[in-house]
Amino acid sequence: MGVGRSYCVALVGLNGYIVEVEADIGQTLPNFVILGLPDASLNEAKERIRSAAQNSGIPLSRRKITANLIPASLPKRGSGFDLAITMAVLRAANDIREIGGTVFIAELGLDGRLRPVRGILPAVMAAVQAGYPDIVVADSNAVEAGLVPGAKVRGYKTLARLAFDFGADPKDLALDYNPLDADAPDEDDEVAATMPDLCDVSGQGEARRALEVAAAGGHHMLLTGPPGAGKTMLAERLPGLLPDLADTAAMEVTAIRSLAAVQSSTVRLVRRPPFENPHHSATAAAIIGGGSGLPRPGAASRAHRGVLFLDEAPEYERRVLDALRQPLESGELVIHRSAGTAAYPARFQLILAANPCPCGKASGKGMDCTCTAMMRRRYFGRISGPLLDRVDIQLQVERVSLADFGHAGEEEDTRIVAERVLAARERQLERLLAMGLETNSQVPGRTLRGELRLPPGTTRILDTALERGTLTARGYDRVLRLAWTLADLAHSDTPDMDHIGQALGLRQAAAAT
Repeated sequence: MGVGRSYCVALVGLNGYIVEVEADIGQTLPNFVILGLPDASLNEAKERIRSAAQNSGIPLSRRKITANLIPASLPKRGSGFDLAITMAVLRAANDIREIGGTVFIAELGLDGRLRPVRGILPAVMAAVQAGYPDIVVADSNAVEAGLVPGAKVRGYKTLARLAFDFGADPKDLALDYNPLDADAPDEDDEVAATMPDLCDVSGQGEARRALEVAAAGGHHMLLTGPPGAGKTMLAERLPGLLPDLADTAAMEVTAIRSLAAVQSSTVRLVRRPPFENPHHSATAAAIIGGGSGLPRPGAASRAHRGVLFLDEAPEYERRVLDALRQPLESGELVIHRSAGTAAYPARFQLILAANPCPCGKASGKGMDCTCTAMMRRRYFGRISGPLLDRVDIQLQVERVSLADFGHAGEEEDTRIVAERVLAARERQLERLLAMGLETNSQVPGRTLRGELRLPPGTTRILDTALERGTLTARGYDRVLRLAWTLADLAHSDTPDMDHIGQALGLRQAAAAT
């Protein structure tokens, strides 16, 4: 008997690392030891593996078994190592033939069934990028794993069938065991949901226009107004205006969904931008990511390439809101824990909705408002100035009038507005692709004042606002990005003074109320 070897993948955030599994069968009393920084669920694999092998007709050796996971300094967590450890042990006992560079990723049931694991998509992506395209997974994970270009995926339902294909003696194998298809992947759940339509929103012409601008340029947005004005309805209809995700973005979003799902059931790439709407009682770990051991992705990462909507924004803890400032700039969340550091992409559109005061009646003349000036200031002050400075569009949403209900059904629907948004996105991509950018919201200030610099006469109103201190340097750049988006929607080559004025109005509307 020699040393058996197989391969698996350890995930740290969305980054995967190839793990070589060594197995040795000693000459001492029965024991099973797993080395290489395993967590509790991985340590429990010893009993799962013994039972699964026994019930599959290929019982493990009754001598001491030592499994070593290399590199030993990398933390290993989860049940996805079960199959790789089993195959290495069987190879060490000469029960199967040489494994080669095949990567095994699956959990084992006590009956020998191969069960799916979450995070299969980023794990397979990491294996292919590392030069290990041959992948064996649970049959329920096979379709999802096959989404990765270049992967040669084989899906199995049972350990016995897998061992047979790797040369195990068939006389004792439980090859007639046919598990129920309880783990079969579900139908695509993103088709089942009906996208809400923009024509459901009565009136609110200015807010509808602002929503179109936000969708066209990927801009962040704050909606302030009384309860019932339609702030939530508008935010929920933003994903329908966004174009489908390109291949790279779709792979990123699908990988995050694969990692965050309780049970993987992805059968195709996620093409529609995600929409996350956490409750205002959510903790920082729920929004940013966290948990025991290595941190898991939160709502901000699950909203990557889509929309993160925070309704009743002043009700969130201030430290939760301020924690979003860094990903708004960098598009990435780096979470440090004692067990390690995980990095997740988090390039999302932030949509905030807020009442003007605790009672919500301070809009318009505010005659019915029972809040004092200090109460209003304290309430809205829960959203910090640095966070608001990163929000491009800040709009006051007024109450819907009776006249607006009289024109119900006459508003443009999502399909018509989405066509204009797509045309504007195509103009941006044509202009920015050489810079490695996709939308106006991503253009850095150096580029706005360099290659895309506008004539001094066009930006005179902005220059004046900056000189008077009513506009910060960051706000100056964000108004310019809005102006470029307005120009793209108007099929104009460059923004003019009218676009600059509209952009400045969109940014200062809420602050002026």
